[in-house]
Amino acid sequence: MKDSLFIRGKVPMTKAEVRAVSISKLELPPDAVVYDVGAGTGSVTIEMALRLPQGTVYAIERNPDAVDLLHQNCEKFSVSNVKIVPGLAPWAFEGLPVATHAFLGGTGGRVEEILRQLLGKNPSMRIVINVIALESLQAVCQALKAMEIEPEIVCMQVSRAEKAGPYHLMKGENPVYILSFGGAEA
Repeated sequence: MKDSLFIRGKVPMTKAEVRAVSISKLELPPDAVVYDVGAGTGSVTIEMALRLPQGTVYAIERNPDAVDLLHQNCEKFSVSNVKIVPGLAPWAFEGLPVATHAFLGGTGGRVEEILRQLLGKNPSMRIVINVIALESLQAVCQALKAMEIEPEIVCMQVSRAEKAGPYHLMKGENPVYILSFGGAEA
């Protein structure tokens, strides 16, 4: 889906190309129960929900502005299989059904706590984590090493053409690290 289809505000959004790879890495069956941690605008939430005719996506978000955008985007795309959960992970997981899959787009620096909670609920959960900052990548890698988990890691950088007079110049987006593990391979 085009990024321009989403209502954005000032909340960061996972770009279309990164969404496509991240959702592919989740390996979602039609009846998956997914936690989208740090759901932001809901771009990943919406695309997952549209692919899950019998599934449910729990969009977990702590930022009130982002929660408002989640509601707006869910309404815009008429998705009925999204449950918006305002709150801070991992505490926001309390009372939710056990997930089969999780996408972590924002962890607020609590990645190890979140991973331990998720895997404590379902040790064979398929998890995909997106990070941009090198410090976040280091924190995720340290947490996974401490948990003796060896993820697949993909670094993705997208460039888009912008017109400059009669020419087209490529403008690069931030590189994104996509880490994935668990599920059927576990």
